Order: sequence, then C-alpha cells, then structure tokens
Amino acid sequence: MTFERPLLLVTLLLVPLAIALYVLAERRRMRYAIRFTNVDVLAGVVRGRVWRQYVPLVLFLLALAALCVGVARPQRTTLVPKDRATVILVVDVSRSMESKDVKPSRIGAATQAVRLFLKKVPDRLQVGLIAFAGDPAVAAPPTTDHDLVRTALETIQWYPSFGGTAIGDALAEAVRLGQEAVGGGNGNLASVTAAPSKPTRGLVSILFLSDGAQTRGQLLPLEGADRARDAGIPVYTVALGTPNGTLQFGNQRPSQGFPNGFGFGRRVPVPPDPATLHAIADRTGGEFFAAHDAESLKSAYSKLGSRLGRKPGKTEITYGFLAAAAGLLIAAGLLSAAWSPRVP
Repeated sequence: MTFERPLLLVTLLLVPLAIALYVLAERRRMRYAIRFTNVDVLAGVVRGRVWRQYVPLVLFLLALAALCVGVARPQRTTLVPKDRATVILVVDVSRSMESKDVKPSRIGAATQAVRLFLKKVPDRLQVGLIAFAGDPAVAAPPTTDHDLVRTALETIQWYPSFGGTAIGDALAEAVRLGQEAVGGGNGNLASVTAAPSKPTRGLVSILFLSDGAQTRGQLLPLEGADRARDAGIPVYTVALGTPNGTLQFGNQRPSQGFPNGFGFGRRVPVPPDPATLHAIADRTGGEFFAAHDAESLKSAYSKLGSRLGRKPGKTEITYGFLAAAAGLLIAAGLLSAAWSPRVP
C-alpha cells in the first residue's frame, strides 16, 4: 500500500495524544473517587465491568487512526485497464477441431471459453477475432463492441475447415491486425509475409488456440512467432485436446464396392501439438496452457480475461478507511452509552 500524500501520516500522532488525554482524565477521575464517601457503593458499580470501559476507547482510537490514514489518500497496486489495449483472439477451426475428446467438441469448448473471456475483459478493451485452418480469416476486426465479437463467434465453426493448419500465417495475420488496431500498421491488406512495420509493445496481446501441428502455410510457426516478438506482442497459446483424440473421416456406412463407405471411413488420431505452442509462447514472452478438457480451457481463458488488457496501476482506497472509521465511531458510541456506569 502506498500513499498519495504520505506527509499527512503525521496526523497519526493524534492517537498517542488522545491516549495521553485519556490517562490525564482518568487521573482526575480517581481523585474524585477518593473524595466519594461511600466507597462500597462505588466498587459495586464498577466491579466486573472494568474491561468494558476500555472497549469504546479502543474502538475510538482505531477510528481515529483510520481517519488519519484516510487523509493521506492510501492506494493499492492493482490491475487497471490499458488505454488503446487490444487482444487478438486466434482460433483454429480446422477439421480436427470437430473431435469430441473435449465435450461437447473442441470447437464447441473453444467458443464457450471465448465467451467467458469476453465477460472478464475490460469494456474498453479492443478485441479482434481470427479464424484459421489452411488460411487465416478475420472474423471480427478489433473493436470495443464485444457483442459484435460474440456474434462473429456464433458463425466461426462455419469457416472453411479444410486445407490443413497454417499456424505461422495465422500468427502473422494477428500481428498485422494488432498493429493496425493501435495505429502501427499502414491500413492496407498486406501479405502475411510482409515484415511488421512498427512495434506495439505493451498495447497488443495475442491469444492463440489450436489443437494440431502445422501442415501448410507460407510461414513456419516459429517464423510467425518471430513476427510477434519483433513487434513486442506476447502470444498466449492454448493447446486444446487430449493425446488420444481421434476424428472420423469419410462415410461410416458401407456402399457397394466400398466396404468402408467411400474408402475414407476410418478414425484418425488428432493429438494436440503442445511442444510447438509452448515454443511460440516462450519466444514471444507469453504463456502456454494445456487444456485437456472444457473446464481447464475455461479456467485458462478466465485467468487471461482478468489479466490481458490491464496493467499495474494505483487504485485509491480512501473510502474504505473512511467507512471503517465511521463504523468504529458508531460502535464506540453505542457501547459507551450501553456500558457507561450509573451511580445510584
């Protein structure tokens, strides 16, 4: 905890001053007690209640201390929204994302997690959405209208899922989109092979979800990661799926002349590729998450949604101290009135 006006903490000297005044007042009261002729009656009044007279005093002193701390404007370090911050969500929609080793399916779990992410992020954070398989496609440009991103998310599973998985190209497209969002790009649809034009350090993050190894594309995965690193953009990667994940290809029903349907009716292993995604996160200064089920995926997105688009900052907590002081003063007054001795 820090203070905006630390010099005003000297007002805490009022606490020992109040204690000194109380001791002085007690001494004068004792002198009066000695002059009281009926000592037995006085003792009966206060016997068994000595500790009660100190409780209101302690509460009052705590309230005074809270007020003194409050005038110094206490602040705590917390995460506050960044100005012009942008997060680019990149979601793999290739054929393997239809695997049901993660319920209800990999792509279904991914869309649910993205919705949770959108609930966690600051309202003024710009969020963009890219869907990719063999080629990346912008599903939603970076915008603070998160409902627009949610609408685009409803149709993401209908994007072309054929043509393989182009991880490197998807990363490069996310870098381009992030640079344009913060004014670092040239505004045109440059090729994914064009080098990043301007660093965007601290303003853009990429959240990248995939379940497979690269099978096509102009750029290798780590070449795409180099684009992000050179632009100062961390990439947070999520490997979705289980090592035993499979996918049915082709028609399962036999047909005449083709005992396996059209000859493609087989289950094909579609394990995730955590090694590549881990390397991307390490190279760009991001973080890697392994999501073997829907709950772990939601947990990762919830964590990132609470963090991305924010930076360490100061939040004033003066009102908390003022509220505590008010409560303590009320309690002290009520207890003092209830427990004050009454001399017959």
